[in-house]
Amino acid sequence: MIKIIAVLCNVSSPTNCHEQTVTTADFASVSMQSCLMRAPQLAAWMKEHPAKRLAAWRCVIGKQDGRGA
Repeated sequence: MIKIIAVLCNVSSPTNCHEQTVTTADFASVSMQSCLMRAPQLAAWMKEHPAKRLAAWRCVIGKQDGRGA
């Protein structure tokens, strides 16, 4: 399974950022190639979270390693 770890910042406080796994059921069929090519599902996820700004993301195989931003 490919997981997408996003670095999200608050729109109202741009220096307040954190890492979050944004993998949902919609991401179940994401390949590593599509993840690296801007993850189309990520754009849809961001539309549902307008108070957040996407600063960066990375694609990982398997479970998240628990590191913070």
